[in-house]
Amino acid sequence: PVYLSSMLKFILGPVGGYAAGLNLLTTILSTVFGMMTVVFMFTYSGNWFKEKVLSRFIKKQNKPGSNKRFANIWKKYGLPGVALLTPIILTPIGGTLLAISSGSPKDKIIFYMFLSASFWSVVISMAIYFFGNKILPDFIQ
Repeated sequence: PVYLSSMLKFILGPVGGYAAGLNLLTTILSTVFGMMTVVFMFTYSGNWFKEKVLSRFIKKQNKPGSNKRFANIWKKYGLPGVALLTPIILTPIGGTLLAISSGSPKDKIIFYMFLSASFWSVVISMAIYFFGNKILPDFIQ
């Protein structure tokens, strides 16, 4: 469950591991592997997914400012910044699709996403494991 939940939303991995009573190291590794599974899947099949699947459901919309927002994030932070923000603000899927759509090399996407997943998994998991009783609602503890 920790692995699968962190594939969708990163924070769910550490919270789920804590709630399940898993070892801290197991939670960290499961969270990293969950995010990296999505990163690998979408890095190597993201363009196909975007063209074949998403294009059927999402019609091209020209909302003023929507593409500008992503362009500004990319100009300001680049791939390392997007990777750093992916676990805490974006989802693993959203961050990877943003990185792919920018045309970044696949090996760099995987490298930066792995660094980010490893860093945030350790930080968030340790915070939850050490301060969980104080910051999490009772039903999660």
